[in-house]
Amino acid sequence: MQIKQVVMVDKRRVELQTLPLDEQVGAAEFRVRTERTFISAGTELANYTATEPAVYQKGSWCAYPWRAGYAHVGVVEALGSAVTRVTKGQRVFSYSAHASHVNISQDAFFVAVPDGIDPAVAAASRMAGIATSAMAIADRSLHQPVVLVLGLGIVGNLAAQSFQTLGGKVVGVDPIATRRQLAGRCGIARTLPGGSTSEIQQGLKRVAGVEQADICIDASGLTPVVLQALALTANVGQLILLGSPRAPFEGNLTAAFSEIHLRNIVVRGALEYFLPAYPVQSIWGGRTPPLISLWEKQRIIFDWIADRRLVIDPLISHRLPPEQIRDAYEGLLAAPEAFTGVVLDWSDSN
Repeated sequence: MQIKQVVMVDKRRVELQTLPLDEQVGAAEFRVRTERTFISAGTELANYTATEPAVYQKGSWCAYPWRAGYAHVGVVEALGSAVTRVTKGQRVFSYSAHASHVNISQDAFFVAVPDGIDPAVAAASRMAGIATSAMAIADRSLHQPVVLVLGLGIVGNLAAQSFQTLGGKVVGVDPIATRRQLAGRCGIARTLPGGSTSEIQQGLKRVAGVEQADICIDASGLTPVVLQALALTANVGQLILLGSPRAPFEGNLTAAFSEIHLRNIVVRGALEYFLPAYPVQSIWGGRTPPLISLWEKQRIIFDWIADRRLVIDPLISHRLPPEQIRDAYEGLLAAPEAFTGVVLDWSDSN
């Protein structure tokens, strides 16, 4: 069968290509007809602009031509003979690419989407999966910790919401006023416009009663912001790197390492792929209890969406057909304050 799929062919060149997909699914596979996919403004734009150098490394995970996307929701339309975990007609969420149809192995990661959740919101919840990785690895033994989130793009916004849901006193920082306003619409009451470290400390003192946070989260991926976040982290606090650093930066690491050492700060990376895909019974990574799995985390996200404890729909600014994929990428690049989140609607492509 022929499908439509988004393919990045070179720097700032993307196409909606017609490609073949096996008509017959394997015994342990199922085919999904796509309803909605969501664009990651971090990873996908980094690859689209070639900010990620691996796009030119043959054999890398994102080498051109790259079949873009990893936030997918659709309906199961065909089952292999050995498939037992899903049924025909069921809606599923997976990390599949932007394509009109996908074949998924029964052993791959996917989660059933509960009834009543908008497929667009379910696809956009992929960003909540990324954001809540900070929550998953943070030591939350403190009662109502002060949590400072630097960067209120969609991932930072959702990270702030997740810590707030768990009882933290959350403060979000972003120089873009529309992002702060959107955070307010999503229930994040305390926001600051950024500025110098001393200015943020003064603002933090005003809205949270402290000048440094117990848990500081960088959601920007910008090294200068990470260094500022380090100064804003309290003694014996935690600095969580949620954004993916990509741009080169030169500086004196001794000053940063000295601050970490002298103030007993724990620095944690929060890339979600280190988590197990499904629940494990044994001790994993030397921690007891085992770290939460991606599957469990996504189920929690869906519960929070259903209960309105996690608000995603205001973050979706555009719902476009896949034929407008280039417009979507260029809009996210040129006008991030307007293009806060883009869903691709595949209804007319199937």
